Amino acid sequence: MGRLWIASERSFPRVQLAAPDGGRPVEVLLISQLDPGAGDALAARAGQRQASHPRHDAALDEPSALLSPPDFSRDDPTSLFSFSVGPHGHPFHRHAGRRLFTAISGSGGARLRFAHVCDAAMAADPAAFLRALRHVEVPPDCLFSVRFDGGTWHQFLPLRNDGHHPALFALSCHPDESAGLVDPSLQARAAAGTATIASLTELLPGPVQSLLDAADARGEAVPTTCLALHAPPDSWRQRACARIRSRAGRCRLRWQAKGVAGYTGHRGEAPTIRHARALPEDSLLPPLLPGYHYQDIVTATLAREDVRSSQPAALLAALLEGFLEAPPASVGALMGLRNTLVRPLGLRIAKLGCPVSSLASAQSPERFLQRFPVLSQAHAPRSAQVILGADDRHLAFRSCAAVHVDDDGQVHFSLATRVRCRNLFGRAYMAVVDGVHRRHVAPTLLSTALLHVATRDLPAGDALSPVG
Repeated sequence: MGRLWIASERSFPRVQLAAPDGGRPVEVLLISQLDPGAGDALAARAGQRQASHPRHDAALDEPSALLSPPDFSRDDPTSLFSFSVGPHGHPFHRHAGRRLFTAISGSGGARLRFAHVCDAAMAADPAAFLRALRHVEVPPDCLFSVRFDGGTWHQFLPLRNDGHHPALFALSCHPDESAGLVDPSLQARAAAGTATIASLTELLPGPVQSLLDAADARGEAVPTTCLALHAPPDSWRQRACARIRSRAGRCRLRWQAKGVAGYTGHRGEAPTIRHARALPEDSLLPPLLPGYHYQDIVTATLAREDVRSSQPAALLAALLEGFLEAPPASVGALMGLRNTLVRPLGLRIAKLGCPVSSLASAQSPERFLQRFPVLSQAHAPRSAQVILGADDRHLAFRSCAAVHVDDDGQVHFSLATRVRCRNLFGRAYMAVVDGVHRRHVAPTLLSTALLHVATRDLPAGDALSPVG
């Protein structure tokens, strides 16, 4: 492996890996070390929250979530992702755009692998990739940052390769989501804010990956930089600390509570949720489900000063986003109970409250604002509405989420649901759930989503095109 040369550092330990073409070097900066076992515990908890995010994507062994998309209408191309790398690492890959992320290593540490090599050199001689390979080792339970240029091949793995510890959990800033993209479809996804880390990823070519796998199996030495805090790399103190942290991480995972919760509070007058008897004359709901057995309508009004936009499309988008990103815990618990009871019967399973559950569907005939799956939509200068819904063995339901802006700036929101039973079981089912739906599920869904509307900075609506 060669001799380990050690230099002391009074500030943050760091390493820069030069790019042979004169591009920006890879930079890894070690910032601080957390309590023993904290890396595994944080990665597990944050990973649970990430998995519940409406823009979660688990492709390529790198679960991620788009936390804040770019806003090209405001000349802001940056985006913020979370991502995690588990106990078995993820594939070697690269991105067209630059990356800058801050991460917490797992309680087994992290091995960061990088390679600067051009496509022509790699095509002429795949072994050029192996010669360009460099490793950086990060200690367990550490806060660190990584920065590298577009086109940099990279792979992250746990340093302690025993299958018990994640490599890391990270928050990644993409300075320009569209930078370097040549595929028109990817450019369109980036512009719409729907690109995922997986869609922006290029995997290592097969022949080069095979060569790398063979070199790894042989245990070939790779030039490596070891960063450390509190004890020199490869010292007896550092090795003892690593063993303690590994055991602490496994213990903390074993005793850590499984569930996670989070809350958003908003000081101000809460909107009054009211029940209406009749649908608005322009509602899309009657023609889409003319024959029905159950109907309920909940409404609420926000004053002009309580919303960040006067554009119906932007306000409806914020309402739908609230249904997705801020589902009420009580409604989630009821849906969990419902799913447990009906799963043996082969009925549809839904995570969100039934009136808006189809928002989590991957398939739909239309998309509102090129993002939200809907069955139908309509918009006018002062109103916007979409139809949600699904068909099941025992019933069919359709819901209409609508926004109307008055001349004085007041904004009226409504959530109306119709249900048509298909058989006797459907009627019995609705007889049981109808009261809970009217009194709790629908009002709570609307009330919680309105908090999201009132606390979000909304885009300029005149730049929005609802049809997608």
